[in-house]
Amino acid sequence: MKSPPSLWTLYNMSFGFFGIQAGWALQMANMSAIYEYLGADAHRIPLLWLAAPLTGIIVQPIIGHMSDRTWNRLGRRRPYFLTGAILASVALVLMPNSSALWMAAGLLWVLDASINISMEPFRAFVADLLPEKDRTRGFAMQALFIGLGAVVASMLPWLLSQVFHVGGDDVGATIPRAVTLSFYIGAAMLFGSVLWTIVTTKEHPPEDMTAFRKATTERSRVLGVAREIASDVLAMPETMRRLAWVQLFTWLGLFSMWLFFGVAVARNIFGGTPGTPAYEAGIAWGGNCFAAYSAVCFVFSFALPALAKRYGRKRTHAMCLLAGAVGLVSVAFVHDKYVLLLSMLGVGVAWASTLSMPYAMVAGSLPREKTGVYMGIFNFFIVIPEIAAAVAFGPILEHVLTEQNLLVRVIGGDNRLAAVVIGGMSLAVASGLALIVKESPQRNSVCAD
Repeated sequence: MKSPPSLWTLYNMSFGFFGIQAGWALQMANMSAIYEYLGADAHRIPLLWLAAPLTGIIVQPIIGHMSDRTWNRLGRRRPYFLTGAILASVALVLMPNSSALWMAAGLLWVLDASINISMEPFRAFVADLLPEKDRTRGFAMQALFIGLGAVVASMLPWLLSQVFHVGGDDVGATIPRAVTLSFYIGAAMLFGSVLWTIVTTKEHPPEDMTAFRKATTERSRVLGVAREIASDVLAMPETMRRLAWVQLFTWLGLFSMWLFFGVAVARNIFGGTPGTPAYEAGIAWGGNCFAAYSAVCFVFSFALPALAKRYGRKRTHAMCLLAGAVGLVSVAFVHDKYVLLLSMLGVGVAWASTLSMPYAMVAGSLPREKTGVYMGIFNFFIVIPEIAAAVAFGPILEHVLTEQNLLVRVIGGDNRLAAVVIGGMSLAVASGLALIVKESPQRNSVCAD
């Protein structure tokens, strides 16, 4: 039996997530504000996010399917890391130069699809290279770098504007220069960190290359990619089926936060509107709040393996999601920007667990030769709630969460703040569903050198 992978091995194979999450965090913290800077009304913002998840639901399983059947000089998963990193970096550079809503929405589509091309194989990467007993550590290391990347990226606009005084004279500009420079830096972080993982981490070729290529050719010829993916969806393991419901409610809650938290803070706590100094300060502080929960994610990731060992993965995940639910609901009753950071403690705990526990639980139930495609299918249950939020939240904000709505009146805020509270309620439902997940027996995989 091979010895457990070293900390350095886990570091190298996961470091790419630092840059991937930096790009993801920049779009999550700033895209709704960019849309408002370009003139979008609140009820139009969710629809402007729609192209990205629609692309993801197509890209993720296809990339997973293709990476399962790829072997070249770069390996199996690494060719996709590189391709996605190049495309995402270009999109990040172009995004803050958008001059119209359609341009920003189109670039978000490209950015989200490109990040998915890199990110989806990273999940299979851990399952490929680590045995079952070490996967919690592997996914926790990914969560650590995700937290660190998000901290840096989320704080960039605030640091550049408030500490380094970038764009101090451009108040009222279409998109502040601090945001533009943040996207440029994020592009460099994304490409550089993914390249580090590609260079430092080797993949293992199939034991029987002739049989591998023969099986790949036969499966592609007989079923075709779409039919085989559809067949795999119908044959999902029981663990994955139950986790799917947990993921649906978890990510519905998270997307509610990402879509509306920044603009809710800018309007309800800072009292700003687009184009005013108060609004810009509120958006920047919203980025600091995202950095705060990402910092909690970073720190809490060290504790997750020990908690999972003591309480079990599903109980640990349920407790963490409940902490996130409390954190988001509490935002409605906070009126001081510094107290708002305390609400992010629970969100950070939930985020750390969401990035590791579900993947650690599902990985052990997957057939080794289909790890990539099933990780892509598992991401359906991230994309589907994003699509649901994009389609439903516009009409809900416009016609349901009006000033007369009971929830809006109880929290004493506007419909954007109410959407954040609904996100907290969704996390609470996910917490309850996590307790009924049935984990599969452990089995081993190939260990990294």
